[in-house]
Amino acid sequence: MLRPSESQLRACLLCPRRCGVDREAGERGFCGAGRDVVVYRHGPHHGEEPPISGTRGSGTVFFSHCTLACLYCQNYPWSQEGQGDTLGPDALAEVFTGLAHQGCHNWNLVSPTPWLPQVARALATAKGHGHDLPIVYNTSGFEDLEALADVAGWVDIFLADLRYATRETAREASRAASYVEAARRALLDMWQRVGPLQLDADGIATRGMICRILVLPGRSEEAVQNLQWLAEHVGTGLALSVMSQYVPAYRAASGECPGWDRPVTRDEYERVCETAERLGFDEGWMQEYEGDVAPELLGYQMEAGGSAATRSPGLT
Repeated sequence: MLRPSESQLRACLLCPRRCGVDREAGERGFCGAGRDVVVYRHGPHHGEEPPISGTRGSGTVFFSHCTLACLYCQNYPWSQEGQGDTLGPDALAEVFTGLAHQGCHNWNLVSPTPWLPQVARALATAKGHGHDLPIVYNTSGFEDLEALADVAGWVDIFLADLRYATRETAREASRAASYVEAARRALLDMWQRVGPLQLDADGIATRGMICRILVLPGRSEEAVQNLQWLAEHVGTGLALSVMSQYVPAYRAASGECPGWDRPVTRDEYERVCETAERLGFDEGWMQEYEGDVAPELLGYQMEAGGSAATRSPGLT
């Protein structure tokens, strides 16, 4: 059931900032999104977690504009500068149809929150043409519970970040002091709606949740705190993706943000990985630590003998 209505654009409350602007009338809130969808790129993507990318790729749609303003964002040309192509409802539906024709395992919506009404309409059109792929909601975790309730009927897989554990870091890094409270509420809601990750016979995700933990420089303690919170409030059956891929980008690369202008150290990353294992998380993946290697070159290390289409029996 595809519920979001384009009337929501007349008083936009789609994210926790709840700007209330009339986007139909040309007003723009914090994220800068207007009435018409802007997409930076789309196509099969092989760099997601193994059950999402599988063997044929994840059908990713990278939406422009973002509800956060991360000073280290690697995607800033579209997330914060709004670059991309403007697509009407039919054109967006054709994007989804094209990804299905290319054999992608799923439709992967990357940062779709400002565009939920338009996305719902386009997906309904694509489904009406006989296409029905699992839908991945790929989010920073900064989500509003009312908006999540609207998408609950059509999202199969939540791929959600949990980045910060303090208001101070969330404010400094993403101009979102309320991130911790909002993301934790949203994560609990997502978990209750879809539960543990489920795979088909080929090891491809069909339903469930993955939580991403991005280790940040000088802030490994916050990642540890989030893991402890997850173990206590969600449980260790949650699939984790522990990520080492932080590199200084955008403002963090300019030297104007002390402490953010370096990669994560091996000790910082290994501390988080060891915590995940000690707490008993046994579903998920850890990236290989490669220091300051560009993030597009990083992969996910599976258990010996595993492959991109098989679930690791432990966090490996």
